[in-house]
Amino acid sequence: MSTSETPSFVRLRVEMVLEISDADALTGTALESIAADFTASGASADESAEERTHAEQTVREDAAEALASLIDPFDLVGQVPGVELAQASWSSETVDYDPDAEDWAAGEAGDEAYYGIEDNDTDDEEGGGNTER
Repeated sequence: MSTSETPSFVRLRVEMVLEISDADALTGTALESIAADFTASGASADESAEERTHAEQTVREDAAEALASLIDPFDLVGQVPGVELAQASWSSETVDYDPDAEDWAAGEAGDEAYYGIEDNDTDDEEGGGNTER
């Protein structure tokens, strides 16, 4: 099997810090999205009402949850040619953000340990090494 026929998988890690400038607009959009999702889901009325109430309460109480409810990893890669989303997970949390703090710098030493990346350096002629980004 040639390289072009062999499936390859890539883990794409993205970390973003977003400023919520209008929590009411964010919550309102999340509530509209929940309403549309439950209307289109076709779930039983009792199950749907209980789940919808819980989802609405969650996004009203926490802007980070409202944001997470609106993010869909498929939307990020759905239009990329030659790519099929195999698995995705995401989460959100409210953080104290200080762009000048050392632990907010991208690509800092220790990222490998945080992401579970092993050092695969080799001494072969092609250089080998860690190609995960």
